[in-house]
Amino acid sequence: MDRSEVMRAVKGRDTTPERLVRGLLRSIAPGYRLCRRDLPGAPDIAYIGRKKAIFVHGCFWHGHDCRRGARMPKTNVEYWRRKIAGNGARDEKILAQYAAMRWGVLTIWECETRDKQKLAERLESFLRG
Repeated sequence: MDRSEVMRAVKGRDTTPERLVRGLLRSIAPGYRLCRRDLPGAPDIAYIGRKKAIFVHGCFWHGHDCRRGARMPKTNVEYWRRKIAGNGARDEKILAQYAAMRWGVLTIWECETRDKQKLAERLESFLRG
């Protein structure tokens, strides 16, 4: 499988981490909306009435500082550095837009979905606050 085929196989939504977060939210606070294109960055999960948005980021794609996010492909390194830096810059711009709209935003990193209990507590705290 060449690089193009691999990249085409990467899903943009309904990823395993997203589905896990949604499963936790169904018992904590149902009534969310998915991928609202009318909101900045089309958040993975949105609570319109509460003015809360949740983004579930892949560690590699958004440059998280965990082991998986720090891993860089061995080929075309400069392209990937620019791509990941651009994703990070876009994420910061989107967060600023939500701050201006007075919305709460929670970013869940892919690596954080391993500890379901801690993640559920974090989601509850975000939705209460």
